[in-house]
Amino acid sequence: MARTAFITHEDCVKHQMTPGHPEQPARIGAVLEELVAQGLFQMLQRFEAVEATREQVLLAHPADYVDHVFSKAPAAGQGMVQLDADTALNEHSLRAALLAAGAGIQAVDLVIGDDFDNAFCCVRPPGHHAEKSEAMGFCFFGSIAIAALHALQQPDINRVAIIDFDVHHGNGTEDLIGDHESIFFCSSFQHPFYPGKFGTNVPGRKINIPLEGGTDGAVFRERMKTDCLPALEAFAPDIIFISAGFDAHKEDPLGGLNWNEEDFAWITRELLSVAGRHSAGRIVSMLEGGYNLDALGASAAMHVKTLLA
Repeated sequence: MARTAFITHEDCVKHQMTPGHPEQPARIGAVLEELVAQGLFQMLQRFEAVEATREQVLLAHPADYVDHVFSKAPAAGQGMVQLDADTALNEHSLRAALLAAGAGIQAVDLVIGDDFDNAFCCVRPPGHHAEKSEAMGFCFFGSIAIAALHALQQPDINRVAIIDFDVHHGNGTEDLIGDHESIFFCSSFQHPFYPGKFGTNVPGRKINIPLEGGTDGAVFRERMKTDCLPALEAFAPDIIFISAGFDAHKEDPLGGLNWNEEDFAWITRELLSVAGRHSAGRIVSMLEGGYNLDALGASAAMHVKTLLA
């Protein structure tokens, strides 16, 4: 059995936007409850997330943007501050965003330190839509990009890979890593769909895989086999990051793809296989989307069960 670290924090639940918002606090509970129900929770080594420092956030975001988010964060009792049409801060949101980014950094340190094979960060808010100077798509800071850039500062980590299978394109991650030659990025996503933009592919290093609405898991698997996995193998990363969005599930209210839990298990197994050959097994996975609570719990539990195998 693999040694899997599980990182979360109860304060991630305190971040809340408008009533009825799909990126709701209950998402964390849905994952935890399913892990307990399946007997997986006790198999994980559990850690409480620690906030990322300002300097760590600056690995990915410019100082003026970080200062802007800090300045907009409301004090206790001040109500909600809207940063864009669907992304808002309450009095707990800044801490939650820093905990989410910090969890990724902790996970890197745990798996690079050889105490763990892999890690899953059950945190919110998500991060993969946050661009260098723009909060959007429920996201404030690019947690997975921050973690990847932190990893590249560590001895013997020269190449990192980020695989994003959320139903929405990881535009923020793509923006934050830019043309960094030491980072491999692959995002599969429904298109046309939010955020409605993605960059040009770079052979061997950046691969965007747009999928038509209604695409099932069989098509996703084939596209990954042809477009992504051989290039990832050739890149030979020293650590693999997963933007684990589960909103491509057929029951998700915000998505239009037609996947099931086994599709998430399949891509997890494929990435574990690559990590076993090139990355000393090192994988850091971070929760992104997933808005049907039952489907989210079942899919995330399948993902974690596969990491544990």
